[in-house]
Amino acid sequence: MSPRSPAFMILFVVSLIATAGNMGLQSVLPAIGREFHLSDTLVAGAFAISALMWTLASPVWARWSDKLGRKKVILIGLGGFVVSMTGFGLAATSGIEGWLGALFAFVLMATARTIYGVFGSASPIASQAYVADRTSPEQRTQAMSLLASAQGLGTVIGPVLSPFFILPLVGLAGPMYVYAIFGLIVLIVVWKKLPSGDVVRQPSPSGHRGDKGLWRDPRVRDYLLYGLLIVSAQAVNISVLGFHIIDEMAATGLAARQAQPFIGVAMFAGAAATLMVQWGLIPLLKMQPRELMRWGAALALLGNLMSIVAPGYFGVVVGYAVVSMGVGFARPGFTAGSSIAVKPHEQGAVAGLMMSIAGLGFLIPPVVGVALYEFVEWGAFAGNAILLAIALGLAFLSPVLRFDPTPGAEDNPAPDAPPASQPGPEGNR
Repeated sequence: MSPRSPAFMILFVVSLIATAGNMGLQSVLPAIGREFHLSDTLVAGAFAISALMWTLASPVWARWSDKLGRKKVILIGLGGFVVSMTGFGLAATSGIEGWLGALFAFVLMATARTIYGVFGSASPIASQAYVADRTSPEQRTQAMSLLASAQGLGTVIGPVLSPFFILPLVGLAGPMYVYAIFGLIVLIVVWKKLPSGDVVRQPSPSGHRGDKGLWRDPRVRDYLLYGLLIVSAQAVNISVLGFHIIDEMAATGLAARQAQPFIGVAMFAGAAATLMVQWGLIPLLKMQPRELMRWGAALALLGNLMSIVAPGYFGVVVGYAVVSMGVGFARPGFTAGSSIAVKPHEQGAVAGLMMSIAGLGFLIPPVVGVALYEFVEWGAFAGNAILLAIALGLAFLSPVLRFDPTPGAEDNPAPDAPPASQPGPEGNR
């Protein structure tokens, strides 16, 4: 599959709109929480339910993408996105306008996010597997990097456009309605234009021998651990950012809603840094998973240390941008590396595991991170530094991650690792 093909561009837009909607919501969520007079930790904790459902649903969608076909699962995921964003907007509007009590409205908002948690992983899982089905191992790192860059572009569009969608009648809920409409348009385009993603799936030979699940397979286990550490740290940075900027701007006399453009600028800086990495540096340097993971963990660690020692709004923005550069390297590294490490019939399963990692990263770490931030401002970043130092050590010391998994590399490990179970992390039953 060529990155210039219509199918790839459609998948790019699918990832783009989902990320833009999520980051648009993330950019206004701190202000909504403050208007509802809820604690920062409660806001983060309520949305951990969504992450839990994402984690539980991801392996299910991985199996269904094998059975139903990639395109059908992408459509299901987009439908869940549209319903979730619309429900969230309605609940937020009801609370802000006083039609419902703030706490009850917030419960409905959390319920809408739970719907997204159930369906949200379907589209990225099926999109990643769709690309993996149609690229050779040699092409896959670049293809995965380009697909991941859609998420980077979404993190630019979401926060930057959200302030323009805060409209008189719907207020802070406005961005949710707009992204729901965008999601519906993309759903129609996928339905009408995306070539069928159906592929013939062969059961894994290990599936009848009761071997351990793919999540314990030595080919991918360290990729998963590394990815969990990276995603957990990123989740903390994203969850803390809005509250951090609101507090920094409060020192200058600005209210929470007035700080919204400053949050958008910070998220734009982080997204621009990610895009510079994924659209510029990775293709230019032709970096492979091993180098991507090492540079990614190192830069993310540096960005969190900068957030500790650099005070003020400018320090927050620069630190977040450096963290985003690191994540921009790291994500294509562990996703492409794990994809290359397994066989063609296991692509759906490994894509499901990658989405489970994303859910786990946003389950407990943001709650702990925001609680640490409320306790002491630098606490969240110090906790992240520990996670990222472990990830960096793993990238250099792991017998799996030290080697380049790209076919033809001189230092590849011998391909004699035991096969993985199919179709999901729990194996066949």
